[in-house]
Amino acid sequence: MTQPVTSKGSQTPATASTNASPATRDRLATDDGQITVAENVVQKIAGKACREIAGVHAMGSGGTRAFGAFRERIPGSSGPNVAQGVGVEVGETEAAIDLDIVVEYGSSIAELGRSIQRNVKQSVERMTGLHVVEVNIAVDDVYLPTDGEQDAAPSRVS
Repeated sequence: MTQPVTSKGSQTPATASTNASPATRDRLATDDGQITVAENVVQKIAGKACREIAGVHAMGSGGTRAFGAFRERIPGSSGPNVAQGVGVEVGETEAAIDLDIVVEYGSSIAELGRSIQRNVKQSVERMTGLHVVEVNIAVDDVYLPTDGEQDAAPSRVS
């Protein structure tokens, strides 16, 4: 069996992106075919990677969190939606990710954001072979624990 001959300058559609590094193109286009990654796969990986970082209380805007809480209470539902609060744009070799988060009170938002960006980028790139061009984070709220969730402190007055 002979290998197809192509000119040095020709590219297949899977490798036509000029922005992707050769290493990324090599991982996603093989001699055996092309590897594609669906948006929902990238959403789930990014959502899980974001939630792994201490200081992230929840994900999603107010409306999506309320809908998610309602959905979780429906019998037979699959539990929390890992992709909630995650928006992605996936190309042939690259991905861009947008995250909506709620931070725990006391967390340094700047440090938390950098940790999330680093973990999400590394996780998505390692698992999918896609190059993550950006991870944008929108902090939608700060979680303040209610009295019932804090450790019981003794009263100062009797």
